[in-house]
Amino acid sequence: MAEVTVKRVAKRVAVARAPEAGGAQPPRQAPAGAKGAAATLSSRWAQKLDSDQQLMQKRKQRLEGKLQKRVEKGAWQKQLRLEPRLLSRKLASQLQRWGQGAPRSPWEEQPAQLLQEAPHRLSSEAAAAPADRGPESRLEGQQQRLLSFFECCLLTGHLPLAHHVLVTHHSKSQQQRLLTLSMYNMVMLGWARQGSFKELTYVFFMLKDAGLDPDLQSYAAALQCMGRLDQDAGTIRRCLKQMAQDGLQLQGLFTAVPLSAEERAELLRAVRKAKPAFTPPRPPVPPPQVNTSPLLREIYAKQDPAVSYPRLHLSLKELQGLFQQQLRVEMATTITVESVEKVPLLTKEVLHARKTLAGLRTRWRTALYRELQETKESEAHAAREGRLSLFPYLCLLSEKEVVRMLLQTLQALPAQGESLLFLAHELGLRVFKRKQLRNEVQELEQRYSKYLHLLASDTQVAEPCLPRQHWEALGVPEAPHEQPWPMSVVVQLGKQLAEVLVRAAQMPSSLAAPRSPGTLIPVLYHVYSFRSFRQIGILKPHPAFTQLLETAAERTLTFESTDVPMLCPPLPWTSPHSGAFLLSPTKMMRSVEGSQQHQLLLERCPPAELHGALDALTQLGNCAWRVNGRVLDLVLQLFADKGCPRLGVPAPPSEAPRPPEGRRAPNRCLLPEVSPAEKAEMRRELARRLKVAREMQSLRADALYRLSLARHLRHRVFWLPHNMDFRGRTYPCSPHFNHLGSDLARALLEFAQGRPLGPHGLNWLKIHLVNLTGLKKRESLQARRDYADELMEDILDSADRPMTGRKWWMEADEPWQALACCMEVARAVRAPDPAAYVSHFPVHQDGSCNGLQHYAALGRDSAGAASVNLLPSDLPQDVYSEVAAQVEVFRRQDAEQGVQVAQVLEGFISRKVVKQTVMTVVYGVTRYGGRLQIEKRLREIHDFPQDFVWEASHYLVRQVFNSLQEMFSGTRSIQRWLTESARLISHTGSAVEWVTPLGIPIIQPYHRDSKVMIKGGLQSLTFSSSVDTSQKPNTLKQKNGFPPNFIHSLDSSHMMLTALHCYRKGLTFVSVHDCFWTHAADVAVMNQVCREQFVRLHSQPILHNLSRFLIERFCSDPRTSKSIWVSRLMDTLLSVPKTGTFNLEQVKHSTYFFS
Repeated sequence: MAEVTVKRVAKRVAVARAPEAGGAQPPRQAPAGAKGAAATLSSRWAQKLDSDQQLMQKRKQRLEGKLQKRVEKGAWQKQLRLEPRLLSRKLASQLQRWGQGAPRSPWEEQPAQLLQEAPHRLSSEAAAAPADRGPESRLEGQQQRLLSFFECCLLTGHLPLAHHVLVTHHSKSQQQRLLTLSMYNMVMLGWARQGSFKELTYVFFMLKDAGLDPDLQSYAAALQCMGRLDQDAGTIRRCLKQMAQDGLQLQGLFTAVPLSAEERAELLRAVRKAKPAFTPPRPPVPPPQVNTSPLLREIYAKQDPAVSYPRLHLSLKELQGLFQQQLRVEMATTITVESVEKVPLLTKEVLHARKTLAGLRTRWRTALYRELQETKESEAHAAREGRLSLFPYLCLLSEKEVVRMLLQTLQALPAQGESLLFLAHELGLRVFKRKQLRNEVQELEQRYSKYLHLLASDTQVAEPCLPRQHWEALGVPEAPHEQPWPMSVVVQLGKQLAEVLVRAAQMPSSLAAPRSPGTLIPVLYHVYSFRSFRQIGILKPHPAFTQLLETAAERTLTFESTDVPMLCPPLPWTSPHSGAFLLSPTKMMRSVEGSQQHQLLLERCPPAELHGALDALTQLGNCAWRVNGRVLDLVLQLFADKGCPRLGVPAPPSEAPRPPEGRRAPNRCLLPEVSPAEKAEMRRELARRLKVAREMQSLRADALYRLSLARHLRHRVFWLPHNMDFRGRTYPCSPHFNHLGSDLARALLEFAQGRPLGPHGLNWLKIHLVNLTGLKKRESLQARRDYADELMEDILDSADRPMTGRKWWMEADEPWQALACCMEVARAVRAPDPAAYVSHFPVHQDGSCNGLQHYAALGRDSAGAASVNLLPSDLPQDVYSEVAAQVEVFRRQDAEQGVQVAQVLEGFISRKVVKQTVMTVVYGVTRYGGRLQIEKRLREIHDFPQDFVWEASHYLVRQVFNSLQEMFSGTRSIQRWLTESARLISHTGSAVEWVTPLGIPIIQPYHRDSKVMIKGGLQSLTFSSSVDTSQKPNTLKQKNGFPPNFIHSLDSSHMMLTALHCYRKGLTFVSVHDCFWTHAADVAVMNQVCREQFVRLHSQPILHNLSRFLIERFCSDPRTSKSIWVSRLMDTLLSVPKTGTFNLEQVKHSTYFFS
């Protein structure tokens, strides 16, 4: 060991002394006697000899490094412990005799009997031995970390290390409590695959020593290993006998344990040696899975002639070519895109900066390789001591991949720096996502080609069906589910990589100060800064490096392959962890990394109950998109100039406010004559300007990513795979370019597949255009069409001369979407036959304060229903204007009573002031949050006396809540019932759970914060986690979150039902929560489906079903039935709010329900 250590140190010293490639080196001093001889050589030959000597030195170092690694690897293997120290004396002595006698199997007569009895004997011998926690137990904290450590060891080929850590933990009673059956099984399976029976036996002894009962996976590993080693029949027979005594069925080895074809063959070989006549059961034909939701009965009805599933407009050959393109992108893991930043002239300065950067990156790669190797050595040493180090995680990716990832991180770091915690989290997540890349390309290619027959325009299938059904019919095996990493591992790994980058990235000091000596200085600095009154550690690039990047002006951006849209249709969702991308696993329900409660709920749910959600997500992802090129060109023109914040095009950093100058300059704070009040004001002003600059930088970067991707995809068809949050609300997986963003983001997208407008499509385009302006909200649809006809001259002018004409479109509420619609209307009206014009433009239909619509339907509240357009009417009702009118009534009464703030507010109460608060009250906004919203609106009114903003906002939020209480009494009673139920559930020690009408299980992830600290390195990182289920529920968040989350789960159910029924009718359909999109020709059909499904949804006894579920889930355990909280909860849940007399069928005839 000492020799190895000395060699390692010697190697490090040699590396440190080696001249850096391309770096400035101090001149070497020649020996005195050689000066004359050296002077006679020409400088050219001297340089050549010097370079040859350096080259030989480098080759020697590389050779020594390879030899050193071989020596260290051999020494390492010898240091790892294989034989365990058992806590049971009898088992320990038996293991010792077994090892000395070297029999072929532990299943000799005496050991077999002892192993069989071990758990019962250990219950009295070792009280500390844990109970059987089983593979389905919740893995929290250290357990979750241990499992991920073992998994990474097996993935990276470090099985002896996993065994060593398992032995180390097993040998200490306190640490042994952390080990679960799945951990023992994982290591046993690793040895079984290698045919290492001795090591497998050690694990089996440990398993029994821990008081755990082997399960089918344990015996499958043991028998598989016996098959590989051709064990004798007697040994295998005794193993099978013990398995039967443990209550396990032989057939279960072939039906309940996931096995590869090779593992299955070896297992069968062993079994047939003991039982030659044994025939493995055929894979069980699963019983027909039937979704039990009455809402989905029609969706899964067989042989319905009315079904007309849509097909894509692309041929099979085209789709197969797109599949190959997407496959290449995902196998590369990243994609590089040309930036839309203005391309500079290639001056000498720019070329020199680029050459300097290229040289620096070459040096950084070398330094990063060296730092990674040294970090791995250090972590391997910790692992050899039995500690849970980062070594296997660092081995998941090749060093080349890690170096490339770190250089990309350095390139993307903003000038103001980034939080070390944020960087660590992002780097850790990127490693986790990339390690999951599956390599089953050939098999996937064959199956995907068959799947495309369902979607292509020029192929047929035997029977029309949903994409998920077709994919499952191809016999596609279920993708293996991988455990998430704990957040502490993600952050610790990312922090380690960030520190490697800090140590390796250095540059000559001459870049910062031209006359300075040629020493190396760090590129990244670790500094502390205050943000939001908290001191945080920041990694900040050296200003000279930032300037070098700006001068070089390299216009490329690198994205993860899962962060950009797909180039082919996504895989259909078939389970909670199978769907979307081709090779990169994606979770159906997104959650905070390290959280498992949502995933566990979904996996315990009968698969058929998730079919509605799986099929709706698949349908949303199958919509093909393209970029609206004309709008993109205009946006790029503004972006390249100086932006236009009024139109949502962010200005460049050069337009950000500069630090004050003159009397307000920050350095004047140091002068003694400046008063404390002036200093405070100067600091506030400086902080304000810095905050604005940071916000501008963030907005600019967001727009840069979006526009660069839009230009990259300009002439392509692409798809946006979807998943959902814990409430069931759906989102595209691509974060930078999708239809959920701002007005600008939506205007850049249109359907790749067009539809003729038909007889009514042009009218819907006109109505949609007027809706986008924000005008005529309270006018009829006919009035809006007439208004569009009156404005046709302005509409055509906007389409023809958007930047030089009258610019009518710029005054719209949604200007870019309005402009895109103007262009579509212009093309349609100028077509020879507008009805035949093929439109790609998506037309939206918005819910009228959708949260209140669901509350009014739940409570059958007639007054509330009328306010939110559930009742048919000639004109649309505007709940925001009605609330403003009611608040004005209260204000007038108070003003007459002499209330000063009511008098000041005269003339200032408008729809705009109250809209945001009314909209968010239904989603759980508090009075405090509502006051802040109203304060912001009042500050935007220039005529309002600013001295009264605080008092007026307090007054108005109180009156808005009073108005809603009066107008929506049923809504408030349901909200109170939900809130009180959640409060009491939380007091029983549980998080609130429920099941949506479509069968999706929901649990609220709000727990008391647990602090996690990662010590050492640049700084100790501390972060809070609210998803640790070992912590008690956060009562405040549970009760405040339940009403809005429950309503969100209902609006997602309504959307999914609408999506599935539109798909059956052949429509293109996508949504932005309660805003539904389709072609102009199909708006009327979508509206009909939307209304029908809302009525069907609310015809279910939703509140009573919820009450029954909560009673069964939280009040049926006899052990807690005497608790005062459970008793109160039972009383509350039985008191379901009474409903009114509103007739839901009227919704079907309400024109303005969604409009």
